[in-house]
Amino acid sequence: MVAVSAQPKILIPVYEGVDLLDVCGPSEMFFWAGLQVDLVALQPGPVRSGCGIVLDVPNGLPVPAPYDALWVPGASSATLTPMVRGPDRTYLDFLVGQAAQSRWICSVCTGALLLAAAGLLDGYTATTHWSTIPDLLASFPLVKVADGHPRFTKDRDRLTGGGISSGLDEALRLIELLRGTAAAQEAQQTAQYYPDPPVTSAIPNVIRPTLG
Repeated sequence: MVAVSAQPKILIPVYEGVDLLDVCGPSEMFFWAGLQVDLVALQPGPVRSGCGIVLDVPNGLPVPAPYDALWVPGASSATLTPMVRGPDRTYLDFLVGQAAQSRWICSVCTGALLLAAAGLLDGYTATTHWSTIPDLLASFPLVKVADGHPRFTKDRDRLTGGGISSGLDEALRLIELLRGTAAAQEAQQTAQYYPDPPVTSAIPNVIRPTLG
């Protein structure tokens, strides 16, 4: 197992169409906790997120090296289908190599589909965005889906988050695992993360697969 470094390092491999909040929300929490965040992509340079905001990613996919956590963000089904189903496994193969060098292997939202497609959730309990649970169940029978819709699920060295905003809660849990409860509390206070949404709604009872 990779040892925790003095300044824990988080590696986030992004891609065209990535969900912005999956990347930026957790990165903000990690920043306030004093963690180092490294963004990488298939090619260095601009990477357009699903909502159109462009990330300036300085580095391409590196040779796998020790990190305290690998953080895999999600995207829409249209973005993920070719990554999960297509013949080009460059991104998935990178995840396999980097996971072997990482103390924690994490996903948020539909990033769980990428971990699953890489075989990194086989035999683990995981969660994902509610709309993606049918895809996870149908396509990856070796993955056990957590009951209900938890904000995040920890199973040994796998930490998986629910939909999009769940990455904030998951990030605080990872900070707690790497730096302790006090560090996570301080990041929560600095970010003033005390959710109190002005509306209420419920996850639909009928959910259909979305991957092509």
